[in-house]
Amino acid sequence: MVPQPYQLPAIVLLLVGGFIAWCAGYRLFRVVLTIYGFILGALIGSSTVGAGATTPMILAALGGGVVGALIMFLGYFVGVALAGAGLGALVVHLIWSRLAGDPHPFVIVLSAVAGAAVAMVLQRYVIIVTTAFAGAWTLMLGGLALTPLGRGVVGDGGNVWVIYPLDLAPARRWIVFAWLALGVVGAVIQLRLPGKRRGKSS
Repeated sequence: MVPQPYQLPAIVLLLVGGFIAWCAGYRLFRVVLTIYGFILGALIGSSTVGAGATTPMILAALGGGVVGALIMFLGYFVGVALAGAGLGALVVHLIWSRLAGDPHPFVIVLSAVAGAAVAMVLQRYVIIVTTAFAGAWTLMLGGLALTPLGRGVVGDGGNVWVIYPLDLAPARRWIVFAWLALGVVGAVIQLRLPGKRRGKSS
């Protein structure tokens, strides 16, 4: 599958950002926060514009991405809590959705708060696990977007920055296992790297 020209920047950003987060998220945590802030801001910005308005969508995505990147860059000191909150919400959502559909918003909020609290206690390990699995997921989104298996992951035509969740239909359940395996490998790679600050043990 050949991506549309407007999709290529999104796919490249997913691949590059995912790789950095996957193998060096702890050492480059501020960079990872900035990249993912840009991605999130671009997604929010593009969603405010109609799908057929390509140029306004690109401008909205770029503007939202810059704002998101600045917020996450300046929010570095609360980044650990944000990472833990995101991981907690993701884990509960994945487990709950397999058992009884979508979880109640209160459960998501509660799991996010619990994840943030745990993250502040176990900072290094939470950052490593969160960035490894987030990077693995982003890598898979970008990689699959280049193949027929990932058709529709990055929106076609005018939907420049619309990124859809991976299809987890029964025929594609292998994606979850591939993501888990890739995330574990990324976490192991990061754990084997030395600490990022002088005077601190790894």
